[in-house]
Amino acid sequence: MDRIDRKILALIQENADLGLAELSERVGLSQTPCWKRIQKLQAAGVIVKRVALLAPERLGLGLTVFVSVETADHSAAWLETFAEGVSAMPEVMELYRMAGDVDYMLRVVVADMAAYDAFYKRLIGRFPLKNVTSRFAMERIKSTTAFHIPADPQTP
Repeated sequence: MDRIDRKILALIQENADLGLAELSERVGLSQTPCWKRIQKLQAAGVIVKRVALLAPERLGLGLTVFVSVETADHSAAWLETFAEGVSAMPEVMELYRMAGDVDYMLRVVVADMAAYDAFYKRLIGRFPLKNVTSRFAMERIKSTTAFHIPADPQTP
């Protein structure tokens, strides 16, 4: 991946609606080579998909909860069952397997406390868990999906 690829990535992750003509102009290429680079980045799995980002509070989803999960079972079978089951829960926006004193971390977005309580009851009813700790976000100060991509990978 060269400097131009990195610039393409930086631009499209800020605005995936940029037209090919404008994107090509901004990176200093004609449209065909720019499009070929985008296709190559997609084929390589660098560009996973393009999406619209929505404002959760405008959708009535005003409560974000960070849920720490500890389990007594660390088998591969349990991990697979847990990962598939939790991933299928639409309230779960992110799921991570962690190192340290917590086994899993979830970011859950729901309408309100009653909706979180219903989610929590489904979670603990479906999986045998050692400990579940919920932390409620009071204010979102920063939220981004854009990775910092320096033009030169040697420069932070």
